[in-house]
Amino acid sequence: MISTKMTALFGIDHPVMQSGFRYISRAPFVAAVANAGALGTLSAHTQPTGTALREEIRETRRLADRPFAVNLTLLPENIASYPYGDYIDVIVDEGITVVETSGAKPAAYIERLKKAGVKVIHKCTSVRHALSAERYGADAVCVTGFESAGHPGEDDVPSLVLVPRVVDEVKIPVIASGGFADGRGLAAALSLGAVGVNMGTRFLVTQESPIHVESKKSLAGAGERDTTLIARSLGDSVRVLKTPVTAQVLELERSGAGKEALAPLIAADLWYRALTSGRIDEAPVPSGIALGLIRDVPTCAELVSRLMAEAEVTIGRLAGLGKA
Repeated sequence: MISTKMTALFGIDHPVMQSGFRYISRAPFVAAVANAGALGTLSAHTQPTGTALREEIRETRRLADRPFAVNLTLLPENIASYPYGDYIDVIVDEGITVVETSGAKPAAYIERLKKAGVKVIHKCTSVRHALSAERYGADAVCVTGFESAGHPGEDDVPSLVLVPRVVDEVKIPVIASGGFADGRGLAAALSLGAVGVNMGTRFLVTQESPIHVESKKSLAGAGERDTTLIARSLGDSVRVLKTPVTAQVLELERSGAGKEALAPLIAADLWYRALTSGRIDEAPVPSGIALGLIRDVPTCAELVSRLMAEAEVTIGRLAGLGKA
């Protein structure tokens, strides 16, 4: 058993966290991760109302008696369109113990969450943002490197450099994210000073993940060269799978197209529809470089068990190098 500050802080068995995918991170999937001993994460703004989030939290608890987190993605357009005040009320009322914030600064919400005894993880993509999160009172940071699916930031610093840089600068625990998919990656993250890993793309390709079986096959068959970045021209880079629609988006960006022209091709509901229909070529689906390490579709329990066994073997092998 590998115990770290992450397992102690959040009351979980293994120092592994599942990303809070919009639309994807619902009760059955999150409960499967939690029951495997890792930190499952519900997506709050998948739910249109606070009442809907309450029902999703209660359904997750019905399916799992283990701790899980709720993700609050604090992008300006989300805050303007979704009832974040209601989400906070529900999180506090329901006794959720862990919240992951991401996007904008968590200052507007973090004080109330902390007063209610909620542990706050802030996801960020740079040293400066990690330091800000620490000042705001975050209990931990999830540091996302260039390899990550979705929004890896604009600095283009890979996890191998970004994680130890943040570890050197902050006093709170650091969770590594971006490019992690197996036990070797977990062991590497721990050696860099992180207390665990966050995995998105790897958990997306599991039995309990609510995407179409054909989408899982396509992702498991892809490689580390099969992703690219879109929306760089907008200053909001997104790492996605290379598809015909991705190529169309990149061509529009090269021609100088703005957000209004790009939005109909990159909206979240489009990639969600592509993933759940099995027609993965019909959208630029968020995917990480970790695709190069994914070759099967295990259950969440099988994945976490295998990951931990691989990490222990790797750590043991490294320990043995000093005894030769």
